[in-house]
Amino acid sequence: MNQSNPMFSGLQPARVWAHFATLCSVPRPSKDEAALRDGLLAWALARGLAAEVDTAGNLIVRKSATPGWEKSPGVVLQAHLDMVCQKNADSEHDFSHDPIIPECRDGWLVAEKTTLGADNGIGVALILAVLESDDIAHGPLEALLTVDEEAGMGGARGLVPGVLQGRLMLNLDTEDWGEFYLGCAGGLDVNVVRHSPAEPCPASYEGWRLTLQGLRGGHSGVDIHEERGNAIKLLVRTLHGLAAKFPLRLAKCKGGTARNALPREAEAIFALPAGLGQPLAEAVAGWEKTLRDELSGVDDGLRLLLGTCAVSSVLPVAEQGVWLSSLHAAPHGVRRMSRRVPGVVETSNNLGMLDLGPNGGTCNFMVRSLVDCGGQALADELVSLWALSGTPALQDGHYPGWAPNPDSPLLKTCQAVYRRDFGTESKVQVIHAGLECGIIGAKYPGMDIVSFGPTIRGAHAPGERVEIASVERCWRLLTAILAELR
Repeated sequence: MNQSNPMFSGLQPARVWAHFATLCSVPRPSKDEAALRDGLLAWALARGLAAEVDTAGNLIVRKSATPGWEKSPGVVLQAHLDMVCQKNADSEHDFSHDPIIPECRDGWLVAEKTTLGADNGIGVALILAVLESDDIAHGPLEALLTVDEEAGMGGARGLVPGVLQGRLMLNLDTEDWGEFYLGCAGGLDVNVVRHSPAEPCPASYEGWRLTLQGLRGGHSGVDIHEERGNAIKLLVRTLHGLAAKFPLRLAKCKGGTARNALPREAEAIFALPAGLGQPLAEAVAGWEKTLRDELSGVDDGLRLLLGTCAVSSVLPVAEQGVWLSSLHAAPHGVRRMSRRVPGVVETSNNLGMLDLGPNGGTCNFMVRSLVDCGGQALADELVSLWALSGTPALQDGHYPGWAPNPDSPLLKTCQAVYRRDFGTESKVQVIHAGLECGIIGAKYPGMDIVSFGPTIRGAHAPGERVEIASVERCWRLLTAILAELR
């Protein structure tokens, strides 16, 4: 199923990049991975590999051991097929049809105006290259390529116990070369729904559109500690301030497109009595200066853009108050740093999506924590906050964290191979992001799991990039580990 793409010409290892070219050419948003998965299924069967799609939609491929290695321990190679689909406002890219267009720049492969899908496409490509190769020594292999990881880990949740035979697993879904990961945060969603009848816009009012853009965005787990701006929170704060000064009637507020991405852009439509354009513009300019000053050195690209538009209906005044006050009061960002794992976020929350119109709307909070009770406590606080206004807020999609096992034999093998082949010590980390390892480990008790990957920056945001040299090093490491597990 390899696709020829001149962009990847000369990149090494060629077979890995050829598979990544395929992933770039086939759209694969979460919950819409079927075209890619079915193509890979046909590819595997054509190569004589045992392959199947399970009831959750995951692709499982099995490759027999190298002759003489049949008694070696079975190894599961695991990655996810889907990607986070984010683009800049000026991009016309359609993730349901268009291929990703990367470019090489200063040793990195970059997608300028969209996400690249290196998370977790590089992991998938590494696994496919192992399955394809006939010059790598290894024991029995199983590839588990899951679906729907980015939108709720549906593939891992639906994995049936007893399907996998291997007792060792290498997850290839982390983003810092030279680091082995032994644990990750669990998480859950808090979804808010509130609807009400719209009201007509007062006849003497004129409509305005306020857009907040230019933020960096990023991964809501990996980047949350950097205190980057959240477009929804910042725009709501601005609207809350404007509503205290002007008789503002809100018609729409929308921002964010993925629960696990920091919102980069948000837009509001509202109405004011005619003739207030100049003081409104001055107030917006003041808010832009305030926000830019606060985010200096973190999100220097923030802009507030004001323009006129048509408004026909608005939220009732009381409903507007509930939404703006509740969103303004809702927590976002780091709640607590870990005392057990220094330097790692323990509990956090991301207000990732808001879709509010004249009839009400919905919003989503994604809570993460290394400690299940900490995440549950924060989710309960959010539910309680919305309950003050009688607004339903439902918890959903809980997935367990992955508890570290510092005595892992697989980790010791990985560290020894890294030390031998790269002449330096690796690091052991715990990540404040959701990996499928916790869910899979719960279904397969006793499975020894380690995660590693190449260096990826800007995952879940336009401009995502992967360091080309680190992909080659990951390939060397992966094949060397497999050869060591005899």
